[in-house]
Amino acid sequence: MTFNALKEKGLPLEKQLRNWHLIVREPYNKNEVDCYSRTRQILMNGIEVEAWNFKHAFSRLCPDKEACDLVTMTRRIEDQQQTTINWLAPKDQSVLETTLGYEQVAVDLTAWLAQNEPDKYVKETYDFGLLEDFDHLYRYAQWAYMEEGICPNEIVQAQTDVIVGRPTQHHHNCNALRLRKPYDKATTAPQTKVNLMTLVSAEQQTHNYYAEHGFCYGNHVLRETYAEIKDVEEEHVTMYESLIDPTESLYEKLLLHEFTEVCNYYTCVEDEVDERLKKIWEFMLDVEIGHLHIAADLFKKYEKRDPEEIIGEDIIIPCRFTSQKEYVTKILTSQVNKRLGTDKDYMNIDELPSDWVSYDIQRKANELGSPTESTISIISEHMGRDIVRADKKLADKEVELLEKGLQEEALAPDTVYPESLQKMIDEYEENQAIKEKLEDEIY
Repeated sequence: MTFNALKEKGLPLEKQLRNWHLIVREPYNKNEVDCYSRTRQILMNGIEVEAWNFKHAFSRLCPDKEACDLVTMTRRIEDQQQTTINWLAPKDQSVLETTLGYEQVAVDLTAWLAQNEPDKYVKETYDFGLLEDFDHLYRYAQWAYMEEGICPNEIVQAQTDVIVGRPTQHHHNCNALRLRKPYDKATTAPQTKVNLMTLVSAEQQTHNYYAEHGFCYGNHVLRETYAEIKDVEEEHVTMYESLIDPTESLYEKLLLHEFTEVCNYYTCVEDEVDERLKKIWEFMLDVEIGHLHIAADLFKKYEKRDPEEIIGEDIIIPCRFTSQKEYVTKILTSQVNKRLGTDKDYMNIDELPSDWVSYDIQRKANELGSPTESTISIISEHMGRDIVRADKKLADKEVELLEKGLQEEALAPDTVYPESLQKMIDEYEENQAIKEKLEDEIY
């Protein structure tokens, strides 16, 4: 079934204002919500924040009063939409529980995008970033258990594996090295443009959430962990946004922002399993179709071009939130040793030059230790080893993955080495066997 958003009626701007009762809706129940309803709520909050931010930038840069008037009015609606979506999260959902949701978004969204990306260079960048977010989920999962007794599957519901990825201590790079080659706006498919706008919104929101909530815990190493991973999210925003053609005009970018919102809400409507939430997505879709018509009219007036030249005739599916375990495992086992290259490309660890600029960044950042490395040592004191949630075939490769993913240069002094991890695992399994034997004798 085709869906041409420009030919849909949508909700006119004059009918989009709502009262406070309609803006602030009842939150979901964290103990009953489907994990992918949570990820949709998180993603769409980020999409709305990006739309609001962009429209403020638009008004600061655009000299045309008519355009600014219209964008200002739609910006207020975007702000109300963001309130509705963000307020769907319940008050009893902790920062760490929400954080696990954020990282599930990052992993499963990026994996889906990578498999549905027509541009091979952009896909390679998605695959690279995927393994970094995957490791973040693993590190935060340890803290969720230590601080609040939460096992990761209480949040990710066994849809996303939790195991070591590319170690976070190696994610710190010279930000200029993160810059990628931008796509060509004249030849790039709408799918690539919508994909990128969606992921930039998600990663930007993750950075902002950690910046605004990382101080909420008293444990100093956990606070440092949020600071460390927030720094990586800054690099991710830099990396993904650099793929966007900077020569797109303001009106072209406005059109793409509105189309990205329409595409994401359309997908939410199609996929949502909670009927109450689905009605919210349906309303938001109608609102954004109305905004898209405004952006299309402005584009036609000021660019003298057909909007379909930019967004095409059919809807784009930016993401289907479904389990991506098989694909993530494939990328994890084949690319965990990948690093940013010196010419907007990628290299394996053994190909890096001795003067690789990121070594200096990592030595400085980790000179007193990496909080995400300390996390594994700390949880071993609680449980005997780290928490891993993956099928046995993948879990059995944990030490091998760590060995492949660690680089020899610029290691933090508190690094957990493969032999240390293996020792933790062996001692834990030995203790478990003794415990089971004693329980058999008692009962």
